[in-house]
Amino acid sequence: MSGSNPYGQDSQHHVLSVLVHNRPGVLARVSALFARRGYNIFSLAVAPTEHPDHSRITIVVDLQSAPLEQMTKQLFKLIDVVRISELDPRFSVERELIMVTVKATAEQRSQIVELTNIFEARILSVGVEALTVSLDGSPSAIDDFMKALHQYGIVESQRTGLVALPKLDRAELSSAQSSTQSSASSNTTHSSQGKAR
Repeated sequence: MSGSNPYGQDSQHHVLSVLVHNRPGVLARVSALFARRGYNIFSLAVAPTEHPDHSRITIVVDLQSAPLEQMTKQLFKLIDVVRISELDPRFSVERELIMVTVKATAEQRSQIVELTNIFEARILSVGVEALTVSLDGSPSAIDDFMKALHQYGIVESQRTGLVALPKLDRAELSSAQSSTQSSASSNTTHSSQGKAR
């Protein structure tokens, strides 16, 4: 898999995770703000969160079109914005999903299946002369997958916007696990003592 920038070698992208109230018209207002200010967007994805009254908008922005601080200040002026998290690609986990229908003759079918297995993609639908496959992964992995499929002939494709979350701190995770284990051990000891009485 290549480590190239999927948004162009000369581009500088950053990810904004914007938590908003789940109300009609919020996405339109956010999009209008970026268009009005001339901010360039590489991708945008929105979906409800674990709380039904909130949605999360994940925006991949072009830092060459405007400073990040300026973008966040403008976003905070929108009444529906609850919180903005800036996710540096170096310290976040990024994923996209792509679905591709690719031509697959009888001679090519086994090659495409093998390629799908190498990328750990999935076959979603099988036709007489085509296959529909999907892959979720990093933007660069999806770019590599598409390049590999192009030789067979792409019928059509659909790619989602990027979603991202901060990478977990392993030290904090280990500390939390140790705390949980200690608590469980303590509870077991107290339970045993209670039975002994």
